[in-house]
Amino acid sequence: MLFPESRRALEQPAGPPVWSAEHDLAAERAAARAAALAEPREEVAEVRDVDADGVPCRLYRPAGARPGVVVHLHGGGFVFHDVEVHDPAARRLANRTGLSVLSVDYRRPPEEPFPAAPDDVSTALRWLQANEPGPYVVHGDSAGANLALVAALRHPGVLAAAVLIYPFLDPSAGFDSYRTAGDGFDPREAAWYWQQYAATPADLEHPDLAPLRAESLAAMPSTLVVTAEHDPLRDEGEHLTLRLAEEGVQVVSTRYQGQIHGFWRHPSVFPAAEALMGQVAGFVRQHVP
Repeated sequence: MLFPESRRALEQPAGPPVWSAEHDLAAERAAARAAALAEPREEVAEVRDVDADGVPCRLYRPAGARPGVVVHLHGGGFVFHDVEVHDPAARRLANRTGLSVLSVDYRRPPEEPFPAAPDDVSTALRWLQANEPGPYVVHGDSAGANLALVAALRHPGVLAAAVLIYPFLDPSAGFDSYRTAGDGFDPREAAWYWQQYAATPADLEHPDLAPLRAESLAAMPSTLVVTAEHDPLRDEGEHLTLRLAEEGVQVVSTRYQGQIHGFWRHPSVFPAAEALMGQVAGFVRQHVP
């Protein structure tokens, strides 16, 4: 069942698909930035751009911030979006959790393919440990959730918790939801993202690109995994949840009914987005009191 707001979103006109010859990558990136700049933005006590040992980031510190930092990794198929596009969401995340948020502007393909993005996240995390007191939580949506999962596996014991919102994990698109739940998200789009991200075909099997290929997930901290009912990524996220539970990780899984991929970032369109932000804030407060 698609909720009315999801149906309306799917009815909006769209440009040429990313896999077509007519698609203009630079123009779509610019349009996403322009749309984000037009969105309302909550006030945050302190917002400043920082250089995390060569990785550009934006640090948000809400009024009365508790000790600890949420590392936010933006979605966008690895190819699209940046800290500016996710600025409204990062502000809400800081204000709801009561923690500082470090939004990481990792390098993107096709200009900088794998492993540039996870390497940048690792650099930013090491910088954070040297410059901001913990505890630390990693948070990401879609491709950003992939990077968040990889960061937690690369740096065992560093993070107090992880939040993965409709994670993008499986280059093979092998789960049933690609055929049964892909409203508004063509499987050819997912395949195009993986093609841009992987520098070589062998990279598609590397656990730092496809973390479901990891032999073990047992080093993960307490994790919240969120999926959307009408999202082709739904089943891979829920498969991840089952693996985490079976490997002894404390995990919470929520499927948002009636929702499509991308809903988390648009509270003015999807009422569930603010409910999800509240759920994330509650989960984070459990682990960073």
